[in-house]
Amino acid sequence: VQLQASGGGLVQPGESLRLTCEASGITFSIYSMGWFRQAQGKRHELIAVVNRDESTNYHESVRGRFIISRVNAKNTVYLQMNSLKFEDTAVYYCNALDTAGTDRAYNVWGRGTQVTVSS
Repeated sequence: VQLQASGGGLVQPGESLRLTCEASGITFSIYSMGWFRQAQGKRHELIAVVNRDESTNYHESVRGRFIISRVNAKNTVYLQMNSLKFEDTAVYYCNALDTAGTDRAYNVWGRGTQVTVSS
C-alpha cells in the first residue's frame, strides 16, 4: 500500500490550497477515503471523508471551508482547503477507511504533506 500526499505549503490566513493524494496497492474504488491531519504534538485527526458514492462528511472544524473529492479512475483523492486558519497548520495524510468509516483501514500513513498557515 502506498499513499502519497502532495500540494501543501506555506500560506497566509484566508488563502487556499489544494491537496492531492495518490493511492496504489489497494482497490481504491471500494473504499471510503479520508483525509487526516496531525498537528505538532497531537494525534492524527480525521477531518474529511468521501464515500464510494461520493457523499462526504467533515469534522466540524473544517466544515464549510474544505471540500473532499475523489477520482476513482486516477486512484486519487483531493482536499480543497479554503479560508485557511492558523489552526489548520499540520501534516496532512490520506488513507482508506475501515468499514465504520472512522479510522484508517491500513496501518501505514504514507507520505504526508505539510500545511503551514502563518502571517
